[in-house]
Amino acid sequence: MTDTFGLEHKFSRIETVAQNEDAMAIEGYASFFGKPDQSRDVVAQGAYAKSLKTLKDAGRSVKMLWQHDPAQPIGVWDEVREDDRGLYVKGRLLPGVPRAAEAASLLQAGAMDGLSIGYRTVKSHKDGQGQRILDELELWEVSLVTFPMLPEARIGAKSDTPEPISEIAQAFEMARAMLAEVAAPTPSKDTI
Repeated sequence: MTDTFGLEHKFSRIETVAQNEDAMAIEGYASFFGKPDQSRDVVAQGAYAKSLKTLKDAGRSVKMLWQHDPAQPIGVWDEVREDDRGLYVKGRLLPGVPRAAEAASLLQAGAMDGLSIGYRTVKSHKDGQGQRILDELELWEVSLVTFPMLPEARIGAKSDTPEPISEIAQAFEMARAMLAEVAAPTPSKDTI
């Protein structure tokens, strides 16, 4: 999938979720090496190395977005690295960001578990089976998404203390109800 800026997206699933007092920690693989996704693209081992080094050398980082929307950052990736399996990410949803709180509730409930990379293809080639092998990628962002493209990657909720998430969800629900009540038209004397 490609957006209007020419960025491509690949999907996988969040592996772990943990809550602390300040933020919800998430981790997992945003990409796996050697596994064809639903569009038959395969990321080659080492495809992110140059991009990650360039970002690090420039003092920049891979962004954490909501559904690939550049106007909706929802947290920070504290760790983005390649290992033998793929592109591993570990980060935090920021509690002061409303969309991050929504994402935390959806993750806790199991309604969302996808990760997706936003990137530009630098080098690729076709193999004999019609698959596009992605040899070098310029990584821009890793998003939380609803529908992952790489089904092999999984999420496992590991929160030992689900109560803070439940309390946050209840607070948001109460606030939503109060806003709905305030926004509702008041009946006129003629209708009472």
